[in-house]
Amino acid sequence: MKVVEKVGKTIDEAVELGLQEFGVLRDEVIIEVLEEPSKGLFGLIGSRPAKIKLTLKDNPVRRAERLLHNIFNAMEIPVEVNIKEQDQMLNVAIEGPDLGVLIGRRGETLDSLQYLINLAINKNQEQRRKVILDVEGYRHRREETLQKLATRLADKAKQRGRSVVLEPMNSQERRIIHTALQGRDDIYTFSEGEEPFRKIIISPKK
Repeated sequence: MKVVEKVGKTIDEAVELGLQEFGVLRDEVIIEVLEEPSKGLFGLIGSRPAKIKLTLKDNPVRRAERLLHNIFNAMEIPVEVNIKEQDQMLNVAIEGPDLGVLIGRRGETLDSLQYLINLAINKNQEQRRKVILDVEGYRHRREETLQKLATRLADKAKQRGRSVVLEPMNSQERRIIHTALQGRDDIYTFSEGEEPFRKIIISPKK
């Protein structure tokens, strides 16, 4: 948790200095007055400035930033983390050189890291946030790949007249396949199996 102490001629001046250092608004900090300003004798002798302490309020974005930076510092991986909060969701974009190690085979490492971050920032919280991690646009590229795969295998199932079984995927990737094919009237999709081996089956309609 970030804390800063500032002095100023008035309490408001000291607070403003602290807000400028943090780059936040007044409602994002806890303000504690350590010393009231005093003009002293005749307004000159023994005058004393105001002294305050500002503490940044904790929130999901800061928890996620703090946790990710601790992880990447421990791994000695230089990254830039950008987080956007929207509709109870945190979209985390991670950029940097040679980040393939964070993605792993078919995104398995990225999915595991995302799972851990979700657990950590929602622990003991009344209001939950869903965290989506992405590394150098991997998830967007993977989504496009899966959409093309879905179309190709659906055509294959229709032409051959029998079901096509896809490899096991996580729930997020299965949703992409289902969504990509839900508008077709010549095939249908369903999932079967237990996690983490649950897979999609594309079948032609009789």
